Amino acid sequence: MSSFTPIVDHAKCTGCEECVDVCPVEVFEMENEKSVPVNADECMGCESCVEVCESDAITIEES
Repeated sequence: MSSFTPIVDHAKCTGCEECVDVCPVEVFEMENEKSVPVNADECMGCESCVEVCESDAITIEES
């Protein structure tokens, strides 16, 4: 079974919270006006967060 790791580039993150709103398993929370994948183990690799991120700050690594 594959596991997925969401990575947020804080230099690119604008703090729009779109990823927080769209994630079906609540991987992200806002900390200091930046998105943080606090529940990364829950990531299903659906890439909804990648699609809504207008600043291209999120990538998903599969292992």
